[in-house]
Amino acid sequence: MASKRLHLAVVVSQLFQENAYIAHLEGRSDCIVVDPGLDSRQIVQKLGEMGLEPAAILNTHGHADHIAGNAALKEAWPEAPLVIGTKDAVKLTNPIENLSRSYGIDLISPTADELVNEGDTFSAAGIELQVHETPGHSVGHVVFVWKGAAPWVVFGGDVLFQGSVGRTDFPDGSFDQLASSIRGKLYTLPDDTLVLPGHGPTTTIGSERNHNPFVPDR
Repeated sequence: MASKRLHLAVVVSQLFQENAYIAHLEGRSDCIVVDPGLDSRQIVQKLGEMGLEPAAILNTHGHADHIAGNAALKEAWPEAPLVIGTKDAVKLTNPIENLSRSYGIDLISPTADELVNEGDTFSAAGIELQVHETPGHSVGHVVFVWKGAAPWVVFGGDVLFQGSVGRTDFPDGSFDQLASSIRGKLYTLPDDTLVLPGHGPTTTIGSERNHNPFVPDR
């Protein structure tokens, strides 16, 4: 049986220009939402326009700009599990850890319904995702990789950007860890793998492996 096509939509929150992704398989009305940002109303509106209901809410990491929409989505769809990496779960309910207090607000998300770790497989809405721990920007950062059809897709959060990488100057950040994560978990994927970053345009593994000035392949 041929694999169903993965349809993708992005909602960009204007503050921080953070990308929230909506992904669903062709012919299905359920979906996953990855990293719902500050413009939660726009995300909910987009879901309505597309006739979709979230089967899961995924966070690549616990920084405020990636979790700000969790509460609104959980209120609208309480049965959709909230999923995050084990080592970043504390950030959901700690404004200091999720960095929101440094911007003058105390942002608190609902707690996680499911925690994931390296090597786990998470499935919702018919979408099977492999989990890889990718610390460096955040100690508990994870990426979710879909291999259902070519090209593969990485929901990459703030690890690898088009021509750039995630910041590592936060309290639990480390450039050495970030570079190791990119080389060991991402550059090993096929060249045509799509990288859906937390900020900025989509890129590919091959393009970044060959041209990224911050973490060259070696």
